[in-house]
Amino acid sequence: MGLREQEIELVNCGKRTYTVTGHPSVQVLDEDLEPLEVTISHRASDIATVDDFGTVGGPVLLKPGERAVARLLWRNLVTDITRPAADGRYVRIAPNGGEKDAQTVPDLVDLGTTGKLAVSAWARPATDRPAPRHPVPGGTAPVGADTGP
Repeated sequence: MGLREQEIELVNCGKRTYTVTGHPSVQVLDEDLEPLEVTISHRASDIATVDDFGTVGGPVLLKPGERAVARLLWRNLVTDITRPAADGRYVRIAPNGGEKDAQTVPDLVDLGTTGKLAVSAWARPATDRPAPRHPVPGGTAPVGADTGP
């Protein structure tokens, strides 16, 4: 069936409360960091029937060390042999839309020829666990991280 689901985790590594609202802005990029033609939706019904995917709560306030999660959903299907398959190698994510606090991370998003990606709203994780102490090697600074002297 080619159904894929992935969780995005946002950790507040700063010293102040950070608020996320609604859906993150997501852009799928190729190996050269160029955007792919992808239709982004906030409804899973465009791709599959998934419980609680489209539920939008209010703002999520994150104290230092707290986390929020959002989900990505897509199908790796080839439905049109005249189009090349879209294989994203990176994802650019902005927690509250726009460019503020956006990060580009390596990620395989193999959309096939469907060109569709669903993005859920931010929510608290089902079970909270401590945030990682350090960002992933090779990644960028976590949201709220103190990057100055």
